[in-house]
Amino acid sequence: MSEQKNKIHPHKFTLWVAIGSILMMFAGLTSAYIVKRSQANWLMIEIPTIFWYSTAAILISSLTVQLALSALKKREMAVYRMWMLTTTLLGVLFLIMQIVGFASFGGHDIRLVGAGSNASYSFLLAISGLHGLHVLGGVVTFIVMAIRALRSTTRTYSTVPLEIASTYWHFVDALWIYLFIFFNWMK
Repeated sequence: MSEQKNKIHPHKFTLWVAIGSILMMFAGLTSAYIVKRSQANWLMIEIPTIFWYSTAAILISSLTVQLALSALKKREMAVYRMWMLTTTLLGVLFLIMQIVGFASFGGHDIRLVGAGSNASYSFLLAISGLHGLHVLGGVVTFIVMAIRALRSTTRTYSTVPLEIASTYWHFVDALWIYLFIFFNWMK
């Protein structure tokens, strides 16, 4: 029985493998960004101010998902649902602010892709957009978990699904912090 306690849950192991793969992908993309920025036509990127606010939203959401996990462990289901909803809304808010930030480039006559675009902005869009897809995956996961918590007639209090989701969420949060710092200081 003690051997079973020392083993990592298979879903948690799978998550860590996925996180390793995602890290490698973003390391490759940011490395390519560094190499490409030595080109003569590279433009200095001015990060939209709204990205600072989206950063705050995703940082706060890491706290709220941790509060949700704590509430679930205490079997405080109403509190759990509230924090899950808050986390989900903050994730959606992050995505909306990212979209608004990228839309603001058009107002400055900056093309992100296609004719007249510059690689620096295209890289910013590709890397941030890919991160946004990972955030969207987390938001969808939280929505599914919240629906299950509301609809379930039999209450199972396994924290494993939320532990996995919160680990992933903390990862996409930390990844955004890395990318945000990278784009602000690696112009």
